[in-house]
Amino acid sequence: MIQVKGLVKQFGERRAVNDVSFDIERGQIVGFLGPNGAGKTTTMRMLTTYLSPDAGDAVVDGHSVLAEPIEVRRKLGYLPESAPLYPEMTIEPYLDYIGQIRGVERAARKARIAQMIDECGLTDVLDREIGQLSKGYRQRVGLAATLLHDPDFLVLDEPTSGLDPNQIVEIRNLIKRIAANKTILLSTHILSEVESTCGRVIIIARGQVVADDTAQGLTARKQGGTIFTVGVRGAAEAAVAAFKRAPFVAAVERLGGADGETRLSIATRNDQGAVGGDLVFEYAVKNGLVLTELIARRESLEDVFAQLTRTVDSAN
Repeated sequence: MIQVKGLVKQFGERRAVNDVSFDIERGQIVGFLGPNGAGKTTTMRMLTTYLSPDAGDAVVDGHSVLAEPIEVRRKLGYLPESAPLYPEMTIEPYLDYIGQIRGVERAARKARIAQMIDECGLTDVLDREIGQLSKGYRQRVGLAATLLHDPDFLVLDEPTSGLDPNQIVEIRNLIKRIAANKTILLSTHILSEVESTCGRVIIIARGQVVADDTAQGLTARKQGGTIFTVGVRGAAEAAVAAFKRAPFVAAVERLGGADGETRLSIATRNDQGAVGGDLVFEYAVKNGLVLTELIARRESLEDVFAQLTRTVDSAN
């Protein structure tokens, strides 16, 4: 189990992480989300003992990052966004070197290296220096090194950053394969990846946790559970003002329009019961609005992420 307890980290006058707390049970795959500068990487570095917290603590399988950092490192596998590789080495000598550092016994090290090469799909590039590999293959080498000592807990910081679409799919499938018997904290900006891979989502903004739930739970309970794209003929200001007065509307955003027509995005409240297109249409008619378009969609994780992080930014 991973327990993060009130972590705080200050850089000069900027508080990068402000009282962050969460628990991760064994076997969970948790997506750790936030905009750039939110404090994700700083939190991960404190959890993996690469940074010392100014306050708070984190405990990995009963071991404190403050009191027992070496024991924590034995339990964890950590892949930072830029994997620390030696470009002049080939894969097998590099993994052997990492195995020695990690304390993998010599008798077991050769078999473990062979297993990682197979699982991470590195067989075809064994004769090439790491610096000559594509970024996708370098990420595979980084994952192999991260997994070499068979840790129970993995912390992966943007493992698909900078990869092309094919490489992203390859690394995503690799993570899914290794996730069967690991506890994983995964930071990524690809929210569709989180929805398909992670059973739980933690969102951080301005150094604070702003949400902690399943992806489905976040989209279901967030105010504005259904979003309508509405086309309205006539004055934009009147249409925006009319919909803002509606008791079932949480937010109205103007999307643009031309030739006397305005397009709006309308997020509905989920505390007003089911809000269907018929209610939106009837309200528009009662308020003298002529609709030219009415399309409903469920709020996505991207919508929730944007709303939560914008709310925190505006409050600060």
